[in-house]
Amino acid sequence: MTLAEELSTYAYSLKFDDLDKETLRSVKNRIIDTMGCAIGGFKVEPAVITRKIAEKIETTKSATLWGTKQTTTPPLAAFVNGIMTRYFDYNDTYLSKEPAHPSDNIAACIASAESADATGKDLITAIALAYEIQCRLADAADIRHRGWDHVCYGLVSVALSTGKLLGLNIKQLTQAVNLSLNSHITMRQVRAGELSMWKGCSFAEAARNALFSVMLAREGMTGPAPIFEGEMGFWKQVSGKFDMNIDLFGGRRGKFKINYTSIKYFPAEYHSQSAIWAALSLRKKINDIKEIVSIDIATQEAGFTILGNDPAKWNPTTKETADHSLPYIVGRAFLDGKIDNNTYAAKKLRERDIIDFMKKIKVSEDKSLTAMYPKRVANKITLKLVSGKTISETVNDPRGHHYNPMTNKEIEKKFNELAEGFISNEKKKKILESVNSLENAKGLGGLIKLLSVN
Repeated sequence: MTLAEELSTYAYSLKFDDLDKETLRSVKNRIIDTMGCAIGGFKVEPAVITRKIAEKIETTKSATLWGTKQTTTPPLAAFVNGIMTRYFDYNDTYLSKEPAHPSDNIAACIASAESADATGKDLITAIALAYEIQCRLADAADIRHRGWDHVCYGLVSVALSTGKLLGLNIKQLTQAVNLSLNSHITMRQVRAGELSMWKGCSFAEAARNALFSVMLAREGMTGPAPIFEGEMGFWKQVSGKFDMNIDLFGGRRGKFKINYTSIKYFPAEYHSQSAIWAALSLRKKINDIKEIVSIDIATQEAGFTILGNDPAKWNPTTKETADHSLPYIVGRAFLDGKIDNNTYAAKKLRERDIIDFMKKIKVSEDKSLTAMYPKRVANKITLKLVSGKTISETVNDPRGHHYNPMTNKEIEKKFNELAEGFISNEKKKKILESVNSLENAKGLGGLIKLLSVN
């Protein structure tokens, strides 16, 4: 069998009963986290722009635009809801040869499940599957150093998870992978230099295209094959050849990968999370930040190349650049004593104090920290003070990392804070109750209605 056929066979065969209790809890926690991120992003500009387009298009077997009572096509619902989820860079992360944000799959899974009148068990299984596929591909090959964006792997995970929800057979699932992966490869330029709105839209667009490919495959459309191994296929053009042992996937002989993903405590690119904790700790050890002469941030290779090796990171002019700027994020942690969604307000980017403060910051790769990656996502910050004294702080596993996980209550608190002002306390409570008992749901209509903003 080709790799696309192997992955499709696995996707088709996966059942709810294959999921263990830890995986079930992990899925629920990530749905809660994702819905919080999405509702918190209801009014952001990219969501408003795309919702204007999507709400004009109605269809049978539709899906809801979260936060509204308006429905649209499942691909467009996946697109808009996915943008809301991703905008604040607050949704979860998986780190391996290729970094990923696998909760980006959830909006597409829910849109498909809603349109197919699927059960809660169906949705839970599909989300566990989406995580498994994307994370296993991230384990297999690094594509960012070859100029491609990690969302390319989402083309496969969304195709298989939504295809399963929409009832495709193995042959149709294979064609959905062929169609999706051939036609929608994304360049890494989306995360280079000054970042645009599209940084938070990239996976949502991949999901939209993957779900459309599923719909085509269901009607009989065939796609280029073999899509991985072919003469001009994915291995040749994008990733290089890699091996995958499907027998080691979750539900077979392996543990589900969703349990190794990390939930963000702060709205910032994941490689900065431990740096934020280090900065906040150091801030408590000095009397006044005016004592600081210089700040040296030692980070891993990924943190350096993604967050600290580009002049734009010292002069962020967009929200998207700022939440991917190690000097800006660390600077704000020192100046404000916190990192939240207001950290990236347009007026804060140009404040004189942050511009001057970033001039004190140097970022470099520390080979010893790189050697720990991706198991550890360490940052070390060293301050030189006016007294001549130096103090340092190293954090290896930030809160929310799978080695230092957030509790169920912390995740629910994050949801409640993000939904504050959009959804009443009564509805927030009902949403949490619905997700926590999702395996008993015969359909998703009740839960999705609760997401409408006040």
